[in-house]
Amino acid sequence: MGSDSDFPTMEPAVDTLRDFGVEVEARVVSAHRSPAAMLEFGRTAADAGYSVIIAAAGGAAHLPGMLASVTRLPVIGVPVPATALDGMDALLSIAQMPSGVPVATMAIGGAVNAALMAVRILAVSDPALAAALDR
Repeated sequence: MGSDSDFPTMEPAVDTLRDFGVEVEARVVSAHRSPAAMLEFGRTAADAGYSVIIAAAGGAAHLPGMLASVTRLPVIGVPVPATALDGMDALLSIAQMPSGVPVATMAIGGAVNAALMAVRILAVSDPALAAALDR
């Protein structure tokens, strides 16, 4: 998440992932307030054992795209309704990525779908998750 204030939007994603037995780590890594830490996280996430990154951000919402630019992992972006534009600014920022830097963009506040997309990605190589999705 780009900010602590994003957690109420993302809490349903954490709950959904845990319902499927997926290990979850929720942390704040801001593209604007702590860019060095954000870049380090993105660069090392795959080697640290992460398989998918769900990145939520509001306003300018640079976090998902910046993470996608430095990792080979799938990045799922969740626009957070954090400004007077009610998330439309974040949605457009996350969706308008240049060629070669893909972010799977969810609906504004689409935390549950982000979690389900992550589960589907993980289920490609995890038969137990695939079976859970089929139920």
